[in-house]
Amino acid sequence: MANILIAGGGIGGLAAAVSVARQGHRATVLERSDVFGEVGAGIQLGPNAFHALDDLGVGTEVRARAVLIDELQFMDGTTGERVARMPLTGAYRERFGNPYAVVHRGDLYQALLDACRAHPAVTLLGGHYVVRYEQDATGVTAVTCTGRPFRGDVLIGADGIRSAVRRQLIGDGEPRVSGHTIYRSVIPMEQVPQELRWNSVTLWAGPKWHFVHYPIAGGKCLNLAATRDDAATEPVAGLPVPAGDVIAEFPELGHAARRLLELGTGWRAWVLCDRDPVTDWTDGRVTLLGDAAHPMLQYAAQGACMALEDAVLLGDLLRGAESGEASLGRRLEKYNAARCERTSRTQLVAREMGRQLYHPAGDAARARNRMLCSLTTDELYDKVDWLHAGVR
Repeated sequence: MANILIAGGGIGGLAAAVSVARQGHRATVLERSDVFGEVGAGIQLGPNAFHALDDLGVGTEVRARAVLIDELQFMDGTTGERVARMPLTGAYRERFGNPYAVVHRGDLYQALLDACRAHPAVTLLGGHYVVRYEQDATGVTAVTCTGRPFRGDVLIGADGIRSAVRRQLIGDGEPRVSGHTIYRSVIPMEQVPQELRWNSVTLWAGPKWHFVHYPIAGGKCLNLAATRDDAATEPVAGLPVPAGDVIAEFPELGHAARRLLELGTGWRAWVLCDRDPVTDWTDGRVTLLGDAAHPMLQYAAQGACMALEDAVLLGDLLRGAESGEASLGRRLEKYNAARCERTSRTQLVAREMGRQLYHPAGDAARARNRMLCSLTTDELYDKVDWLHAGVR
């Protein structure tokens, strides 16, 4: 049995704790906040995420909280015309072995938190932000903001896009600001006109903007997310924005989509950030996971999915490890090597989707529409196979 320290108690950190505990290790999660909880709204989970959640023993619980989606719809946001649709039932679920679903981030988080609290080998400590680490031949010490040291055999940095563990390990500065601002709102489904209550993830694409909506909370709410390529240069996180200001950012939005946008209340804004891919995020007994290792834009809807995959593989590779084992670093290097190509590709694809697929204008938008219209359902499945099939 090894002692695993985990910096960060978000989705990735809790998933890592469940994964290593299920392999017989002790996990100590050191979280910045005093209370373990998750902020945010809706999140999309591909079949690859459910493969990982099943391996973590929480797939059933997450499915019970999720909405299983019937289709992905790509709409021309200015004309209102449907460009393409990808069915997500029947043949899709048979091919990929699991559904495509949407869930409130808090519901996904709660399932992982419950699993951590139920496992006797997991310790959750709030108010312990890891600021640096030290290591030697026999172990690693994580030092928190309180000055208190924690000793373990391995340190997993799952402390997000501004990871202190990454800062020491890689030292690549501040995150890259994408220049895109996203506005988010969640509204009760009862406020949505009956004819617009679609069981789909629907994306309306326009010139330098797009608008996404889908049901969450068991269908009781509608998640709204509108993104503008506005050349923003400074990070923003959760800034309250008046509804009128949000609506004014999308003057070209067609009638049906505008009806939904105008229902939004309590809007908050984020300026999206990511980082350039790196191939090496391991240093001896220290490694990174999730957004600390490979933060990505939301456009491929795979950030949480990749963190869950990370957690499962890392747990698998630590199976049978013992405290003080000299080969622990090599196990972490195997994890790093196995994950870097897939996660790097996903990071770059997410960037390109924002530029080439969601935000073109004029002739480029018309060419995109023609391309998407030409694809059969099977060809659409082929396009996403490398992501949605997972790494089983």
